[in-house]
Amino acid sequence: MILTVTLNTALDLTYRVPRLHPHASHRVSAVTERAGGKGLNVARVLGALRYDTVVTGFVGGVTGETVRRLLAESAPGVLADALVPIGGATRRTVGVVDAATGDTTQLNEPGPDVTAEEWARFTDAYARLLPEARVVALCGSLPPGVPVGAYAYLVRKARVLGVPVLLDTSGEPLRRGVAARPDLVKPNIDELAALTGSTEPLRAALDTRRRGAHAVATSLGPAGMLAVTPDGMWRATPPRRIAGNPTGAGDSAVAGLLTGWVDGLSWPDRITRAVALSAATVLAPAAGEFDRATYEELLPKVAVSAA
Repeated sequence: MILTVTLNTALDLTYRVPRLHPHASHRVSAVTERAGGKGLNVARVLGALRYDTVVTGFVGGVTGETVRRLLAESAPGVLADALVPIGGATRRTVGVVDAATGDTTQLNEPGPDVTAEEWARFTDAYARLLPEARVVALCGSLPPGVPVGAYAYLVRKARVLGVPVLLDTSGEPLRRGVAARPDLVKPNIDELAALTGSTEPLRAALDTRRRGAHAVATSLGPAGMLAVTPDGMWRATPPRRIAGNPTGAGDSAVAGLLTGWVDGLSWPDRITRAVALSAATVLAPAAGEFDRATYEELLPKVAVSAA
């Protein structure tokens, strides 16, 4: 199975409005409600692709109950819920989609306070799940109370058992996590620049490998993905730019990388799958979903070249 970790789960709300005007009232034309947080978005894509997946992390309060219900409904028999209950309430995120332009305005709550006892319960649960995992994905921000070195700790635990680990976070948790030598990190351009100080993706990815990451797959937005690995360096580019809501596209890319890993694909084929899924997510109504017809159309058309 694939194990995804979401320490800062969320109830994702997406509002669509005909046009977004600052300082004005709006009539919402459509609302979607989904189990969210980066790792849960990844898991929902994996579930749609029919890969057995276990989700863990923190969940609490009425919003947490809603997250668990929505998660159970999203891929019955494929997604398993191993979330750890806490006293605080799971946060909400609100995405407002401007239908006229396709632009999205995102509002993210900070997350509940996690106690030392709750963190200890999670690490015990993680240790029990790891031996059954073929690969683990550590995704997203840290809620208040969780140690800033949490991902570094979780990376080291996976490495002891020989379980490959993908890290997708930002800021200080990313810096510390990279130093723990994860098998793969998946930053976007801005996260990579913040980590290394370089705005040139190839140079920054090489620097990230020197800092400890075994491989780096950098999201380049509509331009695709750059992979810098021990086996070589490649760029994958979609055949055309797709207009829509990019929220969750990076999470779908993570799902593509994970499935490529489990299926034993080469790096060029892994990033091809990641780019096709990411692009197909732009046409979906919410993060954690993708347009299957677009994915199947794009998959054979993604261009891969040496970087």
